[in-house]
Amino acid sequence: MRLSTITNWAYGATVALTLFSGVTMLMASSAEERERAAVAQRATFDRATATLEEDVYRLTEQARGFVITGDPSHLIAYRREKEALRSVEQRITHLRDVGADDAELTALRQAMHWADALTEEQDAAIRAAEANDDRTARTILFGDEYGRELDRVAAQVGKFQYMLDQRTDHAVVRATDTARQWRTMSEIMLGMTALLFLCVLYFVLKRRILRPVVRLSDVVTRLAAQDYDAIPPESAHVDEIGDMAQAVRIFRENGLERQRLEKERDADRMMRDLISRLTQRLQGCDNVSDLVDVVRRFAPEIAPDFPGRLYIHDNRRNAMTQACDWLAPAYSRGEFPPSACWALRRGQTHRPIGEMVDIPCEHLGEHLGVMESLSSICIPLAAQGESIGMLYYEEPTDSSADHLERTGQYLDMLAENIGLALANLRLRDALRDMAMADALTGLPNRRQFDAMLQTLVQDADRHGAPLACLMVDIDHFKRFNDSYGHDAGDAVLRAVGNVLGDSLREHGHAFRLGGEEFVILMPGFTLDQALGRAMQIQRRIQDLRLGHNGKELGPITASFGLSAFPDHGRPDRLLQTADAALLRAKTEGRDRILVATVRDGASVAA
Repeated sequence: MRLSTITNWAYGATVALTLFSGVTMLMASSAEERERAAVAQRATFDRATATLEEDVYRLTEQARGFVITGDPSHLIAYRREKEALRSVEQRITHLRDVGADDAELTALRQAMHWADALTEEQDAAIRAAEANDDRTARTILFGDEYGRELDRVAAQVGKFQYMLDQRTDHAVVRATDTARQWRTMSEIMLGMTALLFLCVLYFVLKRRILRPVVRLSDVVTRLAAQDYDAIPPESAHVDEIGDMAQAVRIFRENGLERQRLEKERDADRMMRDLISRLTQRLQGCDNVSDLVDVVRRFAPEIAPDFPGRLYIHDNRRNAMTQACDWLAPAYSRGEFPPSACWALRRGQTHRPIGEMVDIPCEHLGEHLGVMESLSSICIPLAAQGESIGMLYYEEPTDSSADHLERTGQYLDMLAENIGLALANLRLRDALRDMAMADALTGLPNRRQFDAMLQTLVQDADRHGAPLACLMVDIDHFKRFNDSYGHDAGDAVLRAVGNVLGDSLREHGHAFRLGGEEFVILMPGFTLDQALGRAMQIQRRIQDLRLGHNGKELGPITASFGLSAFPDHGRPDRLLQTADAALLRAKTEGRDRILVATVRDGASVAA
């Protein structure tokens, strides 16, 4: 019940009890008034009847005194008393108006009748005495009949007083009982009113208002200080305090939700700052190795409970190869064809387990069976519609759906940034290759040669490691252009470039300097090793047989100039030394290998 209803009921009950108490007090007062009226009525009747009896006796005494003594003063007193008796009789006639009943009035009239009879006898005796008939007068006043009549008057007055006493005593007792009852009821009503007031004070004000309000005040104070651990008291009553407790409870829930949202916002801001730092680091990467290091460092921070792998597409083998992993992922092969991953096939994120059932990827291999209890995420790294890599993650099994969804958004952002950075690196590498490579032969050009020569010379000078430089020039190249056209000359250049590139593989670097001139740098090669490699290249060029437009181009030969560090001086002079040896080879007849002159002035040719 609501406090307002309780208060209204208590107020109404208090007012009703107060009014009833007032009514009982008024009724008690009225009963007391009736009691006093009955007592006053009795006193009035007593005075009236007492005066009647006394006057009758006084008239008798005065009449007898006159008859005995003849003293006129007795006669005068008699007549005065007789007038007084007449006024008493007149008052008695009005007793009905003051509450006398018929029986009482009958008894009183009978007394007055006998009093009148006595008065007549007294008058007769006085007349006889005045006529000097003393004997008759005395016989009348002192006779037995007169005495009996006098007793009858006293008896009737006594009867009237007895009846009056009975009635007035009964009225007084009844009025007293009624007044006592009404006073008792009034006292009970006052006690009930006081008890109700005390109950309202204790049960309503203290238990239903004061205690809950004190507890709510403590909770509100703590909530105002953003201490949301304070729990509002439970209220089993549907009242205003319960409404306040519910409002405080809603405020606390809103505060907790606001705190949760603020924590999520702060966590999201921190995560976005982390992704922003990742993006900055990715933009600063010079090669794929740098990118892999950045991903290996930042990926566990962005998704700390998601083990994963980074795959990069190898264009030469058309395979996804693992570049790095983090947090020890348990599944997925280190290398697989793009067709083994549904994310790469569809070009969008693929989750075999989640809100919608899907097909597990083939690159999980022998772990396909455990995918019923493990959820994986494959996110393709795409650039301009081409898949250039993939992020693979293993979802934790004890994470909530909200955490997975929120982390999934960060993983998509991570994949987008990695994909853009990887695409930029590949584009930059492609542009560098275009700028550093000869378009005709595919070999690095003069610009890349200068950079590579500087690097290798510095390493050789710093560590004292051997370094060989071989200059190559195609013999009579102008003849091919003049006789068969420039396309034939281009074919010769491509063929020689292929021979040089295939002869070195990972043990040297071949460059086209321009025209028909090539150069080979062989770090770690001694002079003898470099000479042996030059002889192999010479034989392979000699074995070339090319045709153009159905015509045989004829034999192809080349001249070689070889220099080596430390045999021929400082490493920064290798190119000039090898070029000088090449010029001598051209001068001495071509199709030969000449080694640069040694410091003691000797020269070696092969």
